[in-house]
Amino acid sequence: MSPPASRLQAITSHILHPFSSSPSPQATNIHQLSPTFFLPRAAEIEPEATAIYHVTANNRVLRRSYIEFADRARGLAYFLMKHGFKRVGILAPNTPAFLESIFGIAAAGGINVAVNYRLKMEDISYIFEFGEVDSIIVDAEYVHLLDDFRKQHPSVPFIVDTDTDATAGQLSGPFDEAVLEGLGHDEATGSKGWEGLKAQCDDENAAIAIPFTSGTTAKPKGVVYTHRAFPWAVTAVRGTHYCLRKIDYPLIWTLLKDEKITHFNAAPTVNTILCASKSAVKLEQPVRVTVAASPPTAHLFEQMTNLNLFPVHVYGLTETYGPITKGYHMPVWETLPLKEKYARMARQGHGFITALPIRVVKTEQPEGVLIDVKKDGKEIGEIVFLGNICAKEYFKDPEATRKLFDGGVLHSGDLAVWHADGSTQILDRAKDIIISGGENISSVALEAMLVQNPDVLEAGVVSVPDSHWGERPKAFITVQAGKSLTGEALIAWAKNESSISKFMVPREVEVVDELPKTSTGKLKKNVLRAWAKGDRSVKLGDVLGAFGY
Repeated sequence: MSPPASRLQAITSHILHPFSSSPSPQATNIHQLSPTFFLPRAAEIEPEATAIYHVTANNRVLRRSYIEFADRARGLAYFLMKHGFKRVGILAPNTPAFLESIFGIAAAGGINVAVNYRLKMEDISYIFEFGEVDSIIVDAEYVHLLDDFRKQHPSVPFIVDTDTDATAGQLSGPFDEAVLEGLGHDEATGSKGWEGLKAQCDDENAAIAIPFTSGTTAKPKGVVYTHRAFPWAVTAVRGTHYCLRKIDYPLIWTLLKDEKITHFNAAPTVNTILCASKSAVKLEQPVRVTVAASPPTAHLFEQMTNLNLFPVHVYGLTETYGPITKGYHMPVWETLPLKEKYARMARQGHGFITALPIRVVKTEQPEGVLIDVKKDGKEIGEIVFLGNICAKEYFKDPEATRKLFDGGVLHSGDLAVWHADGSTQILDRAKDIIISGGENISSVALEAMLVQNPDVLEAGVVSVPDSHWGERPKAFITVQAGKSLTGEALIAWAKNESSISKFMVPREVEVVDELPKTSTGKLKKNVLRAWAKGDRSVKLGDVLGAFGY
């Protein structure tokens, strides 16, 4: 465990009274909203609280307090301001440097363009070029992914993070040096501390970040996020950020047990494997688990609850700052049969209080026409959004922006039903609905049914052509550790022992070692469709990942 960064604290101690400047008379009743404000606030209220826990690349446990976290973000901000960097790329796993960067870039009045390090080199180059970055903060392990970009843009500097427990000396790197240079620049220019930065932004509707959507069918789109709508909740409540370079299930169980973690976020596929891990054990204390990235199954929620992992289902898109709905748990659900209880927990739920209520509207209507479906849990429509946590626009793409906001709402592309209690339940993406003999089959619903087989770990379903029915489902499955299951056996189970309707039974089932997923745990249905056609040239990691459902 590393000691406090005494050198940082010796250089500066300017956290006190970060917001003491007098507002103009006409602004006394409002302030411009920005999540950057949360960091200096947290450091002022509880400076010694643990802000960051991380196992570094050199395998050391790193703990940083809020005063250290704030100092480092502030130092980075002054470094960026000194050199005039405004559009800063980030290519890193879940590290302290990533966390410090999103605050530091915003505090400098800049915009971050964070890119998934699991993408192909050409996709990364495209995003950074299209995003017009003038500098890139990059983890040392992934510098090679910028080789193509460097050739095309040799003048764009890289700020390399070595992700060690050192802040100075031989084990530190350019990122740490940039932080120290920025702190020195602050001291040399009047020691203004946070008052000299943009923690309180000038315009809450200005851009703070430009993440990019999936590029599975076209080039990825940059989604413009604003200060007003962007929540960084852990810092706001002075919680501890547990950073992981990669998904490590034994480590996650160790942290859950030893660190007494109260909340974490994970996709259904991560939670599925976590529950199946040899390290799994029922926890002494309940842990709230935000589940998102793809529709979870009721079966998974039952497994999680049995381990004292209490699931809270949220749903959203890249275009909605992540979650925009929540499955609000109702006390009356505890009186329901278990299957019904967990089925309700697995719904997408209701809109967040920070946005307007979501709607489910009929598809295939004239442009600009919005007609709600019935709240009967049967009529299928598209989920649309309106409110504070919708993105502002697509970057440099007015036509795509116009289509996204057709009719004055943000279109999700997700098909769902609307229940009588106002909650929504996703059935599929429009392109993933399987139409077999006139029957609509939700691949999501069929996947949820297949994983109820005790030997199935995960399932992914796509359509395949059928000469008689037009389309039929094909399932790809992975099998629980220590179990054996054939495709034929699962089809027989589906026909004779399950509650799966006869028209939904897969025509084919293929057992695979691993299902293709995005970095957020969502199934890559386009890869599965290629596999179903016999094209195995499409590999697990060949397609740009998406962030929504």
